[in-house]
Amino acid sequence: MDIVVDPDLQAYIDPLTPDEYEALERSLLAEGCRDALVLWGNVLVDGHNRYGICRKHELPFQTVQNTRFRSMEDVHLWMIDQHLGRRSLSDFQRGVLALRKREIVAERRRQPAPEAASPSAAADAAAEPAPAAAQPLPDPIDTREALARAAKLSSSQVGMIERIQKQATPELVAAVKSGAVSLSAAAAVASLPAEEQIAAASGGADELKQAAKRVREAKRKPREEAPAPETSPSAAADAGEPTDPMALIASLRQRIAELTAENALLREQLAAQQAGGPPF
Repeated sequence: MDIVVDPDLQAYIDPLTPDEYEALERSLLAEGCRDALVLWGNVLVDGHNRYGICRKHELPFQTVQNTRFRSMEDVHLWMIDQHLGRRSLSDFQRGVLALRKREIVAERRRQPAPEAASPSAAADAAAEPAPAAAQPLPDPIDTREALARAAKLSSSQVGMIERIQKQATPELVAAVKSGAVSLSAAAAVASLPAEEQIAAASGGADELKQAAKRVREAKRKPREEAPAPETSPSAAADAGEPTDPMALIASLRQRIAELTAENALLREQLAAQQAGGPPF
């Protein structure tokens, strides 16, 4: 069988670093290719690096068909789940894969359920090979908490990754992928204009750290400088209120006495009207 390498599938998962690729090559040369390559028909789904190394050194390898794939979406979901189960991914890579999975699952759940086939169509299909069984709908990933569980990250980490995905320039994304800047620092720098992000990324790890520090300090400064609300004695005096606590108590007591007297007068007027007497 001629194995087909789909460039889009090959690029769907971040490539190995040079060090990781060299380690894999040494392992294959020493122990051979122990894990079978996964195919969908003749399309290579899993094992692109192993396939390339085996061909380079003419090493034997095995293949296995995954017969449950019905669409490229199935392939993508399977690839994401496989890689999320591996420990070699960075937190950023895990978050990006989980975000991709959320999009695929949401789109799949929006699609209408397939209509039941008519008896004639079923009879025609009986002579054909049975297709793969329909994949059950994946559980929705519609909250940040669900996304965090899928990626095995915290909710705050997921929030940072979402911000980087939406706001970061390619240069800043490359820096966080390489480990030159932490997730939290990258999320802070991502709030800067694009030209400032690019300048910070081109300056290396130290400049990225300084840029993140400046962003955090700028966010703290307004909170620290905001004056606490207070009522000055002059404002109280302008409002006609006593400023001394004892005077305020005396004023309140006087107001209560006035309201009590007014209430008593109203009661007397009401009683006189009910008795037929003249009003006051």
